[in-house]
Formats: sequence, C-alpha cells, structure tokens
Amino acid sequence: MNLIMLFQVLAALATTATGLLALLKPSAAYGFIGLSPNGVRGVSEIRAVFGGLFIGLGLVPLFLGHPAFFMLGVGYLAIAAARMLSIILDKSYSQSNWFSLFIEVAFGVLLVL
Repeated sequence: MNLIMLFQVLAALATTATGLLALLKPSAAYGFIGLSPNGVRGVSEIRAVFGGLFIGLGLVPLFLGHPAFFMLGVGYLAIAAARMLSIILDKSYSQSNWFSLFIEVAFGVLLVL
C-alpha cells in the first residue's frame, strides 16, 4: 500500500468515525458541527444524516476501492466549496469553520488522486 492509499483509507475511516460518533452520541454533534439536537426530531436527523450517511460514505470506499474514494473526495470538495461560500456570504470567520474547511479540502484532494 502506497502513502496516498494509506491517507485515503485514513480519511475514509475518519469519515466513518465521525458518523459513528453522531449515530451513537448525537449530543456530541455540537462539539464538531455546531448543531445541537432540538427534540427527538433533531436527534433523529443528527443520527441519520451525520451518522448513517457518514458511516456509509466512509465504509463503501473501503470495499469498492478507487471509484468510491474518488466520489467521497468529490463530496468533501463540494462541502468545502459550500463552506467557503458560507464563510464569505455569512461572514462566518470562526476558527472552527476554517479548520473544517482545511480538513474538507485536504480530504477531498487526497481522495480524488
């Protein structure tokens, strides 16, 4: 396994871990996405979208290989583009937003290689 593939696997595992955290402990979501569940519907959304979706997005590349790693990378780059737009339009210059943007761009670039 070369170094790029190792980083791609680590990015997929980090995506899966994020999903597992959101699925198993939705109250922790505030710490990493800035959202707190409001009632049972909010908890359900965090479990489903940030939990289930991220688990699926992280695990599938580990089984399907390059095309799925590429797609995960495109997803991260799309998230980064939307976040950058939000930073500019909403003047949302928080340190956590910049950190998230950095991770999304880094994962995106590594995964599309």
